[in-house]
Order: sequence, then C-alpha cells, then structure tokens
Amino acid sequence: MVAGLEIAQAVFAKLDPQLVFKNIMSDGQSVAPGQPVARLDGRARAILAGERTALNFLQRMTGIATLTALFIEKVKPYSVLIMDTRKTTPLLRSLEKYAVLCGGGANHRQGLYDRVLIKDNHLQLWTSQHRGNLAAAITTARRKCPGMLIEVEVETEVELTRALSAAPDWILLDNMTPDQLRSCVAINAGRCRLEASGGITLDNVAETAATGIHAISLGCLTHSAPAADLSLELGESS
Repeated sequence: MVAGLEIAQAVFAKLDPQLVFKNIMSDGQSVAPGQPVARLDGRARAILAGERTALNFLQRMTGIATLTALFIEKVKPYSVLIMDTRKTTPLLRSLEKYAVLCGGGANHRQGLYDRVLIKDNHLQLWTSQHRGNLAAAITTARRKCPGMLIEVEVETEVELTRALSAAPDWILLDNMTPDQLRSCVAINAGRCRLEASGGITLDNVAETAATGIHAISLGCLTHSAPAADLSLELGESS
C-alpha cells in the first residue's frame, strides 16, 4: 500500500527543480511486487544524491500503510475503526499518521492538546492528591476543557462502571481479553464509545473486533511496521 510519494518528490525537487517526478501510482493504492510506483527524469547527479533520503521516507511510510491495510482487511466484517497512537518517530508524527490514513486507518490524537485522555498515571496522581475518584476526574476534565472529547482508560469492569457514571465520550479498555471486552460492551449498553488497546496483533485483531467495540488502537502501526522493499533503478538515457 503506497504512501509517501509526495515527500519523495519534494526531496528531489529540493536538489533539482528541473527534475521531473511522475507518479505512476498514487498514495493509498495497492501495488504488486515489481510494479513501478513513480518515474524520474533528470540529471543523474540529483537523482543519486536524493535516492536514499527519498527511499527512506517512501519505504517507511509505505510500510506503515501496508501494515495498516493488513489490519483493516482482518476486521473487514466488523464496524470498527483501526487507529494509530502517539507512539511515533520523533519529528515524523504527521507523516506516519498520514501513512496510516493511506492504509485505510484512522488517526487518534496528534498530541496532548486535541483530546483529554485520562490514563493510569494521571489517575494515580489525581487520587494521591485526594481529589476524588475516577468519575470526579472525568467531571473536572469536562469542566476545565469544554467542547473537547474526554476519554478515560480503565482496566476492570469496576473502573468501567465508575467511568460510565460520569459519561465520558470514549472509554479505553486496556489489555483486556475478548471475554472481558464482551462483558464491558454489555455493561456499556451503547452509552459510550469503546476503544480496545494492548496486546492486539494480526492474529487476534478479528476476535477483538468481533466483541462489539467501536475502535482498536495499535501502537505497532507506527513503531513496529517493517519498511517496504522499494528500490530506485536507473534506466537508459533518452
């Protein structure tokens, strides 16, 4: 699943504005082994100078898009989002999240600014300062950040029930088995959108999706995607 052609083009344009970069395929398209994705016409000096940098971007982004597409294919029978996380390469988050979109996935938070996500460390600090329970943390977040989505991480059914009493927008079910996820879906009864995360692989993602949750977030899409096997080959001069 191709991703990163525009970035590769920008690399060569920086080296030689006269170089012609022609897309044969487009980002988000599936390609077969050996199928060309782009053609370059220009001076060999610029092409060889930019080859590795352009390929590094293209291979990395195409690898992410391809892995995302594999997860999407596994959950095709179910109405569930495959989402990325903030586990991205420093300074490359926007490119890697774009690659997830090319593979058919969806983006979670870009940063700490676009959604409140109350995780275990936050709750530990909250309760250690005697500010109340999980529901109180959600209520306070709602008051402090009006109009922003509020999500909370839970690890047990008891925590889920407490969270539901404060009506967050999303609840993240962390490291739960499929049986636990199904139980949480039943307890939730459609009141809140549910996201599963932790320990989910290509081997068990379909079983996870079948539990009835709304989304699955996967750090592996960006931190563990293998680079695609792409190369640049020189042809005859015209």
